Amino acid sequence: MPAPPFSSRLDWDLAPNRLSRLLDQKRAAGAPILDLTESNPTAAGFAYPSDAILSALADSRSLHYDPAASGLPSARAAVSEYYSGRVSPERVLLTASTSEAYAFVFKLLANPGDQVLVPSPSYPLFDYLAALDSVRVIQYPLVYNGIWTIDFDALGRSLTPRCRAIVLVNPNNPTGSFLKRSELAPLIALCLEHNLALISDEVFTDYLFDEQAPVVRSLTGVDEVLTFCLSGLSKVAGLPQMKLGWIVTGGPSRHREQAFERLELIADTYLSVSAPVQWAARALLGLRGPLQAQILSRVRENRAFLASQVGPASPWTLLATEGGWYTVLEAPRIHSEEEWVLSLLTENNVLVQPGFFFDFEREAFLVISLLTAQDVFREGIRRILARA
Repeated sequence: MPAPPFSSRLDWDLAPNRLSRLLDQKRAAGAPILDLTESNPTAAGFAYPSDAILSALADSRSLHYDPAASGLPSARAAVSEYYSGRVSPERVLLTASTSEAYAFVFKLLANPGDQVLVPSPSYPLFDYLAALDSVRVIQYPLVYNGIWTIDFDALGRSLTPRCRAIVLVNPNNPTGSFLKRSELAPLIALCLEHNLALISDEVFTDYLFDEQAPVVRSLTGVDEVLTFCLSGLSKVAGLPQMKLGWIVTGGPSRHREQAFERLELIADTYLSVSAPVQWAARALLGLRGPLQAQILSRVRENRAFLASQVGPASPWTLLATEGGWYTVLEAPRIHSEEEWVLSLLTENNVLVQPGFFFDFEREAFLVISLLTAQDVFREGIRRILARA
C-alpha cells in the first residue's frame, strides 16, 4: 500500500524521546516526581482572582458575532493601554496566540524556501512554526561571557540573499537574557543594510529582575526598520488558556501601514480570535498586577535559593540571567546531558530539561523552571546538587 499523501512539512520524527518514555513509565508506576520543568502558571499554585476573571468573560456582547479582522477596537485599545499609550491601537493586530502571530508574520514576509534567523540557544518551537509555513530556520549564536550577548560576526556570516527577518526572544527562553542597549543600533544597521525585518518575541518582558539593567525592554519604539513585537495574555497575565496574543507593528510609517494591511488580510482569512476573550481583554489585562507580582516573587526567590546553593567551590555553575521564568545550570561534565537528565529522573525522581532541547552548542546544561513551587524547587535542587 502506498504511503499516505502527507505534506513534507510534517516530515518529523514523532516517536517519543528517551526522557518522555522514562517519564511516562515513572508516572505510570506512581513515582512522586519533582517536576522542575513546570511552565504552566495555572498549575503552579498562584492565587488567581477567579470571580473577576469569570465575570470578565460573561459580557453579553459576546453573544453577537461582529468579526473584525485586526481585532475588536476595545481589545486593541486595551493592548495600547498595556503599553501605557506608547503604542496606538492602529498598530495592534490581535491573534489567538503568539504562535499564530509568528505564523502570520512568516506568511507576510517569506515565500516558500525563504529564511528567518533565530537565536541559539532558544525555544525549540521555531523549527516547527517555520516549517509549517515552508520557511527555513537559520540559527545565529548567543555567546556567554558572564552575560549573554549576540555574536554579531556570526550573525552577519549567517545571512543569505533569502533571509527575510531576524527573530529576537526578549528576554530569551531559556537563557533569560535581554537585548542590551548597546546591541540595538548595530542590529538595526544590519537590518537596514540587508533589508530585513525584526521580529521581537516579548512575552516575558514584564519579568525583568533588575529594573536598572542596561537592557532594551521592548522594540515597540523602533521606527527605522519594519518591526513586529509579539506578546499575549499567556505570560503577561498568566492566562495561557485565554488564547489572546497580539502583534505590534512598527517601522517607517508607509512600510508599517503596508504590512498592517496585509496582516489584516491574513487575519481575515482565519478570524481565529474568539469574541469573549476580546471583550474581556481590558479587564483581564487590568488584573495582571497582583499575579505578576506573585510570579516575580516566586522566580526571584527560587533563583536566589539556587544561587545560595552554588558556591565558588561548587562543581556546578549557575549562568547569569536577567529575567523570565527559567534559569540554566551548567553540570559537571562527568556525564552527557542526556545521561544527567535520565539519571536524575531514574535515581532521584527529579525532572529537568537538557540543554540540547534548546540547541546549546556544547554540554552539559540543565534548564530549570523558576516557576516551580518553592518546596518542590528546593528539594529538587538539593537532590541535583548532591549528585556531584
